[in-house]
Amino acid sequence: MALADNAGCAKPSEDFPFPEIIELNVGGQVYITRHPTLVSVPGSLLWEMFTQKNVRSLARDSKGRFFVDRDGFLFRYILDYMRDQQLVLPDHFPERSRLQREAEYFMLPELVKMLAPKLSKQNSLGDDPCQSDPEDSDARRAGFITIGYRGSYTLGRDSQTDAKFRRVARIMVCGKTSLAKEVFGDTLNESRDPDRPPERYTSRYYLKFTFLEQAFDKLADAGFHMVACNSTGTCAFAHDQTDDRIWTSYTEYVFYLPSRLGFWPPQAIESCSSTGPLEARAPSTTSCLDPSPTDSLPWPEAPDESPARPNTLDLSKSLKKLEEVKQTGQRPNSDHASVKENGVEVSPAMTVVSEERRAMETELGKCIEDFRKIKIPVTFPNKKRQWQSELLKKYQL
Repeated sequence: MALADNAGCAKPSEDFPFPEIIELNVGGQVYITRHPTLVSVPGSLLWEMFTQKNVRSLARDSKGRFFVDRDGFLFRYILDYMRDQQLVLPDHFPERSRLQREAEYFMLPELVKMLAPKLSKQNSLGDDPCQSDPEDSDARRAGFITIGYRGSYTLGRDSQTDAKFRRVARIMVCGKTSLAKEVFGDTLNESRDPDRPPERYTSRYYLKFTFLEQAFDKLADAGFHMVACNSTGTCAFAHDQTDDRIWTSYTEYVFYLPSRLGFWPPQAIESCSSTGPLEARAPSTTSCLDPSPTDSLPWPEAPDESPARPNTLDLSKSLKKLEEVKQTGQRPNSDHASVKENGVEVSPAMTVVSEERRAMETELGKCIEDFRKIKIPVTFPNKKRQWQSELLKKYQL
């Protein structure tokens, strides 16, 4: 009887109860590594777990893998450190403090020292490339999140009361991984893209709920503002077995979180930094530091002359005068350089405006005549579609 080839995985024995290749389930994330890697740091939690002889005391999942109830995403950095005792993090790593807490849990003191913020002689943060000050972190926290969904409406025959209203199958989330996790937290489903680093972008996340207003509330609580939205036209199709009509459309909403840092224009900075006595600089300093309007600002002066009233289009003339304009082709006294209309002297420039108005009136008269020539048929031919026939019968056409 032939047996399966298990040469790639050493079998445990009484003296060595653990196999050479070990599978770990850390917070739902599966890791496969070698046993010497897990015991490479003496005194650590993993060293204590995988050097004991009683293997049955360790927790396992349903597939027999060793289970560790910690953050599965951050465990990759713990495992990388245990391979060669070196720490390499991505640029602008936002979860440094959480990783430091994980290192304390797994009892890795050297890793905790590497993750601790460095202090210089002036008791300020050092030049650690992975450590950033709060202002820089706030500036990098700004970003966009796009919410997309495909909605459908089902309308019964003759607008029945049992019609199904808006139905959202899934709400998609696109944007930066760390920003999406910060906004939606546990309500974000990461199963389609579980290994995405926090500084990367993804379009494969979706929410565990299907209420758009709930997603909007979470974005508003996080400080986001909607800056754009777009939607496809509704597409209607009839069901094969029933007369119900289903309308579908796809909609996207783009939200933006602005930076918490405020930047002043160069002119304001120069006026604030100008040299001079303290009394002379006091008003300008106040205006630079306080962007809100104050009561001490002077009111704008009124203009010297009131602007001329524009001529409005008057279409209240009778059709008889309109016919007279068509026949004559020009208004009386049009050859004079200036005329008086309602006591106001009209310049030649205003005469050009009157010519345009007369042309508009002529076009409007033609439109009215064309509209009166439209004839509505008394009867309509029978339509092939059932809903068209029902509509004609309903209105007795």
